[in-house]
Amino acid sequence: MSAHDLWILSPELSVAGLGIIVIIADLIRNKKPPLIWLAAVGLTVPLVLTLILWFDTPDSELGVFGTVTADRLALFFHFLLIGTTAAVIVAGATYSKKFAGFQGEFLALMLLSVSGMMLLVASRDVITAYVALELSALPAAALAAFLRTDRSLEAGLKFLLLSALSSAVLLYGLVYLYGATGTTDIAGILEGINSMDADGDRAFGSSAIMLGVVMVVAGFGFKMAMAPFQMWVPDVYEGAPTPVVAFLSIASKSAAFAIVLRVLYTALGTDELAADWSILIAILAAITMTAGNLLALSQKNIKRMLGYSTVAHAGYLLVGLAAVAANSDSDGFIAGPQGVLYYLVAYALTNLAVFFAIIAITNRTGSDMISSFAGMARRAPLLSVLLALGILSLLGIPPTAGFLGKIFVFSAAVDSGLAWLAVIGVINSVVSAFYYLRVIRTMFLDEPETNERITADIPVWAATLVASAGLLVFGIAPSSLLEFARHAVSGVVT
Repeated sequence: MSAHDLWILSPELSVAGLGIIVIIADLIRNKKPPLIWLAAVGLTVPLVLTLILWFDTPDSELGVFGTVTADRLALFFHFLLIGTTAAVIVAGATYSKKFAGFQGEFLALMLLSVSGMMLLVASRDVITAYVALELSALPAAALAAFLRTDRSLEAGLKFLLLSALSSAVLLYGLVYLYGATGTTDIAGILEGINSMDADGDRAFGSSAIMLGVVMVVAGFGFKMAMAPFQMWVPDVYEGAPTPVVAFLSIASKSAAFAIVLRVLYTALGTDELAADWSILIAILAAITMTAGNLLALSQKNIKRMLGYSTVAHAGYLLVGLAAVAANSDSDGFIAGPQGVLYYLVAYALTNLAVFFAIIAITNRTGSDMISSFAGMARRAPLLSVLLALGILSLLGIPPTAGFLGKIFVFSAAVDSGLAWLAVIGVINSVVSAFYYLRVIRTMFLDEPETNERITADIPVWAATLVASAGLLVFGIAPSSLLEFARHAVSGVVT
């Protein structure tokens, strides 16, 4: 491996190195709390390296024999993953007391998992992507079981087993693509498909390619929490530590959407192929958001409810992926891929605000049931307002970033000739109001169980305020984020 390869991989290597440093520091220090700040501050190193790569490298910089890239799309997700991880680490400083003595292992597993996700979004080869996916999944399974309660262990085991099953399906799909095209390079797959003789009117021009694409989408669908591969979500969200749930709901989903975006627009990027996978993704989007919202209606545990909510939001994101026509003939901001990237950042800020407020409240109440939030507006007024703001952003109410995110992906669907999909999305947004507003009603209208005031520690306060401010700023003035997203997809989507 050359110095150039090490430079291309420097953000990923620095995050993995930070995880190792945390483990060593945990072994040689008796005082554990500073490990939280070592990990949070240490993430400035990969952040700075990513910034330098963004400004100083060409759009198509390749390394490690062309298997990884430092293009703008990968670096965009590096920023998102690093920022999310740092925020979760800071907000989880108090929560981590629940596994006192094991903070080092907790932080190291999170850092090693995010390093795998960063490698995944930078992959230009399907074998590299598969290895990176496993590097991110195995530490995540351990994190889900970290509380070591019955529910937590069940969550970790389910995540591990279903992750293994989805990985097997994904690997079979990659084998079909390799067998049909003779290459594992993502860009080379497109050349291989174009050189093949079409098999009549069959989708993707070949039965092997069609089966491979379906299995690849199914394999990555597990990470995206896409129906019908979302069966792990509610149990893992309910049983895993709340900071881990926040981490998985954003980082894991973002990494999966990044690699799917790269595969679909690079390996299957011609107009003919795009027409085939657009319909496939559109159908999955309709099923996913409908299933997520309907199943969330009856939930009484707020983390389980948010688990089904994240399934619904995966469906909204899939609307943006399906909207290919808006990208092909539009120079405006409201195009499928740009809308997906904006939505991912808006969803990240929204989910962080919601989960951080929940962490602050449940650290004091000890319960994740929605009923335990009764009268919370009297016991913790500012936390309740911030939680309500995050919930309204999930619902898509202006002037939040969640509102504009939905506007962008639904508009892209209409411009792409998928108006029926946008209508289904709007109907699902209305349905989601029933369970989102139920939480707000409980906090502001129901009588509290006790009048004891609830306060939060400074780290979780700071993290919640920053996330809440972000979803308002990008909801009111989205142009800078949209421009950032345009640059990110410019080298991948043409």
